[in-house]
Amino acid sequence: MDPRNSAQDVVRCTLCQDSMTPSMPPQGAESSPPDRSLMDVPQVITAIDTGHTYLYRVSCLNDTEVWTRGSDSKMKLFNLQGELVESILPKSFRNSPRDIAVTRSGELVYTDYMDRTVEIVKNTQIQTVIRLQGWKPCNVCSTSSGDLLVVMESEDNKQTKVVRYSGSTEKQSIQYDDKGQPLYSSVGIKYITENRNLDICVSNCGTHAVVVVNQAGKLRFTYTGPPSTTKGSFDPRGITTDSQGRILTADNNNSCIHILDQDGQFLRYIDNCHLQAPWGLCVDTRDNLFVAEWDTGIVKKIQYYM
Repeated sequence: MDPRNSAQDVVRCTLCQDSMTPSMPPQGAESSPPDRSLMDVPQVITAIDTGHTYLYRVSCLNDTEVWTRGSDSKMKLFNLQGELVESILPKSFRNSPRDIAVTRSGELVYTDYMDRTVEIVKNTQIQTVIRLQGWKPCNVCSTSSGDLLVVMESEDNKQTKVVRYSGSTEKQSIQYDDKGQPLYSSVGIKYITENRNLDICVSNCGTHAVVVVNQAGKLRFTYTGPPSTTKGSFDPRGITTDSQGRILTADNNNSCIHILDQDGQFLRYIDNCHLQAPWGLCVDTRDNLFVAEWDTGIVKKIQYYM
């Protein structure tokens, strides 16, 4: 199927299923909403051609509009009809944004790796919210409390950490496990999201792993792929979570999405959805999944819950 079909085209895709025993939420975790059943045959219900040569990131502004970031400098806002609503150039025209996110109040945030800053767009004005020294901001997400979580690398590219900010104020730094070993490799791209139980989830393609720590920064688990699979090596890119606390991560190498429960147990793939190099992910308030395809420049909206 041509991935550049219109938004009216509906593509049916297969959800490969692995029977796993549901795990109990960890003590102190936020209670989940009523359980929703995953669809046996999810649907791609919208396809948006962003025009980006290479598409890395998609972030939901609301249920009808998404921000995108590609290999060019422009950050673009599209509606579900595929119409360009707005485009924004970064403050430093020579720099492409490394990552984008949307705050709880609907403001666009992006990282400027070269200038060592995190910028926020307020009423079309770009303001520097974080300026780093000795570290370079890579990827970012906005939390349920309104904080920003920033993945950053040291100047010599030998260390990686996650730092929580309230506005411009650093509140927390997460870098090592209980044994003093680095939680995050300095190799490879890392994406970040917060789960509804306040866990912090980081995907790292360099180590073929998803690393999840709790709100205090203590390691909960590392996911490196399902126990048994006929697919190639796990190659995580974008990561997001939904209202059920499930973790979804794009597997670029195998052109599929892994769905995990909040304790890291593999549940299912979203497979055979004509996904081509899936990269960025986000979920709207209705648990529709948006997938940014790296090499087609297309965002696909997938319904995967009944």
